[in-house]
Amino acid sequence: MRFFLLGLILNLSVCAVGQVPSTPKQGSSERKQLMDVLRMPVEKELHQKVIFKIDHLKVLSGWAFMTGKPLTATGKKIDYTKTTYREALDSGAFDDWICALWRKQGAKWRLVRYVIGATDVVWDPWPKDFGAPKAIFPYGL
Repeated sequence: MRFFLLGLILNLSVCAVGQVPSTPKQGSSERKQLMDVLRMPVEKELHQKVIFKIDHLKVLSGWAFMTGKPLTATGKKIDYTKTTYREALDSGAFDDWICALWRKQGAKWRLVRYVIGATDVVWDPWPKDFGAPKAIFPYGL
């Protein structure tokens, strides 16, 4: 009976480990794919080339979520006064960060939603709204 219980515990542990989100390593093809999918609309919106300083990036079960900062192609802070965010910036309703949610379809990542400059936790309803696993979001919600 002890061996059965021990085996069951080990089996459940292995299953649980399979449900833990991972962070794609810097330079990995998965990380590059995710950032490239995000980069296109962000560059179009900000009218400049960008890179991302990633603070949080988690992937699980065909979903990915990220928080970070968009930076210029040379790694400098974005000048938002030359963007559509100028009014929000002037009124103090803008924070210099970005969050994004992706869903994998087949072998490709598709951007579900991204937000630049939010002053609150805009992603809080995303697990419910989109069916994304809570474990990919900061603090597991």
